[in-house]
Amino acid sequence: MTLLVLGIALWIGAHLLKRLAPDLRTSMGEKRGRGIIALVIFASLVMMVVGFRAAPHIDVWYPPSFFTHINNLLMLLAVFLFAISESKGALRAKIKHPQLYAVKTWAVAHLLVNGDLASIVLFGGMLFWAVMSVVLINRSGEFVPKEAGPAKRDIITVIATLVAFVVISAIHSWLGYSPFA
Repeated sequence: MTLLVLGIALWIGAHLLKRLAPDLRTSMGEKRGRGIIALVIFASLVMMVVGFRAAPHIDVWYPPSFFTHINNLLMLLAVFLFAISESKGALRAKIKHPQLYAVKTWAVAHLLVNGDLASIVLFGGMLFWAVMSVVLINRSGEFVPKEAGPAKRDIITVIATLVAFVVISAIHSWLGYSPFA
């Protein structure tokens, strides 16, 4: 569990460094700083995955089975929100912070269907990070919305969302976590 918590802390620290310690981030230099942050984020991901897989299974609560359906709908929404961030369609100008809202939706979806302590730590930690990021970005006033593109491009986003959802579901099944059971 220690490795999982350290991985989450490292993830949060690396992502919030620019907003909480801008002078430190600037002192690293643009190219060098991006490289260091990328390595730290990669290391935090490895720590979270290894820490999560190694954590003991300690049940905290027992989610009802129908939460699986809610989870799947929320996951479809999370994938769509993430896709919107790179979309060239009209919706991208209407949704502020789509990637962070995707992470929040993903985290809530997984908290609904996983009642063990490691899941609560992982998904709760990621939810905390996404909420903090939105608050800090909104307070800084640095958010600039993207310009809207043609609405017909949103159809491509919907198709990409469905394909990505199927791929993510297949990977979960391959890893032994059936998203539909």
